[in-house]
Amino acid sequence: MKRSLYHNLTKWKNSKERKPLILKGARQVGKTWLLTNFGNSEFSAVHYINFEKEKRFHSLFKESLDPDAIISTLEIMLVVKIDIYRDFLIFDEIQECPEALTSLKYFNEEIPTLAIGCAGSHMGMMLSLSSFPVGKVDFLTLYPFNFEEYLNVKRSDLIQFLNKSSKLERIPEAIHELLLEELKNYYIVGGMPEAVEIFIKKGGKGLETYEAVRSIHYKLIEGIQSDFAKHSGKWNAAHIARVWEDIPQQISRVNDKSVSRFQFKGVIPNKSKFSQFEGPIDWLIKTGLAIPVYLIEQPAIPLKSRSRKNMVKLYLFDIGLMNTMAGIPYESILKQDYGSYKGYMAENYVAQELISEGVKELFFWQGKTSKIEFLLGVKDNIIPVEVKSGSRTRARSLEVYQKKYTPPVSIVISAKNVAKTGKQIYIPLYNSGKVSQISKNYY
Repeated sequence: MKRSLYHNLTKWKNSKERKPLILKGARQVGKTWLLTNFGNSEFSAVHYINFEKEKRFHSLFKESLDPDAIISTLEIMLVVKIDIYRDFLIFDEIQECPEALTSLKYFNEEIPTLAIGCAGSHMGMMLSLSSFPVGKVDFLTLYPFNFEEYLNVKRSDLIQFLNKSSKLERIPEAIHELLLEELKNYYIVGGMPEAVEIFIKKGGKGLETYEAVRSIHYKLIEGIQSDFAKHSGKWNAAHIARVWEDIPQQISRVNDKSVSRFQFKGVIPNKSKFSQFEGPIDWLIKTGLAIPVYLIEQPAIPLKSRSRKNMVKLYLFDIGLMNTMAGIPYESILKQDYGSYKGYMAENYVAQELISEGVKELFFWQGKTSKIEFLLGVKDNIIPVEVKSGSRTRARSLEVYQKKYTPPVSIVISAKNVAKTGKQIYIPLYNSGKVSQISKNYY
């Protein structure tokens, strides 16, 4: 189960300015597995503490934030010797012990040679705390398996063709169709490690395999929902749940052309203003469960300065969980027969790929009768990206945008093979994760 972020962890380990690492990411995306696997491969020894399961460690950090005292006591509690030059110390579910989070500041200042990796599913909610060690930690974010990571596990022999496509080299049509078939599987399975693992173990096809994947999805969704009450803080857990559960229906309506952003009315009884939804939406975004895409009506660099926070589309963080929550039969996905969800599925997938690639924030443009799914800030220009779920690539909205703003290059993502015509680049859906890179290289 190779993860692309392993490379980033290696760079972190070898950095002369290394600080304690906080690995962010939604629940069950594989943070603990990745840190443990990395530690076992790259260090002499790994020392693991889970603050959720092992409450006995809390008192240690409440009594003292002195790194030397903490290490000495940990050695006694764990019955090990901790080598501050060669070992890796993992603090899992660190959000459960705020004092441990605070201690990272002192570890960074007093024992910088000790490599510390921390994981937590709700770290986004901790950043605003006064005790957070601002400037004293490094961050990385782990997402569900993107399509390339999935392919690396399922059909690694096809990766070479993704690389060719990234260079705008047309690939054989038979291979192109194979990749589109694997993309259908990815739409069903998604990128949650447990779902990917069971899919591979059961052979990657067949009724029993898809049913096993859906069972995993139901379990993961239940676990996520149980977190709402436990970690919602001052926000109403029921309101968070209502917004979360409504996202698939919201975006299917967006692609049905009746609305173009999140509609608040009817989601929570007697609430219809953005200010009444801002807390639950912010919670879902900060915990990594939702991907926001903000409206821009007048594109300009920097994009964020032109965005409207109260005009937002929300996508789910995993395409597989989205399809399960929406109740779309996997048979329909394999046949590409899923009505108004077809466009949403492609958009949700592309949003995931862009975020996984490293795009920090996503934006969309809307005119009077036109809409561009994504705008990317590349160098000092804005690149429009239109998403098509099928192979028909006539992009009327893109034509409107091009006429109005004359971008240096435009991107159409579709089921069509890679191509370049003038200032327009056609990228196959399965290579959506390379859009930003391609945009930088080809204008």
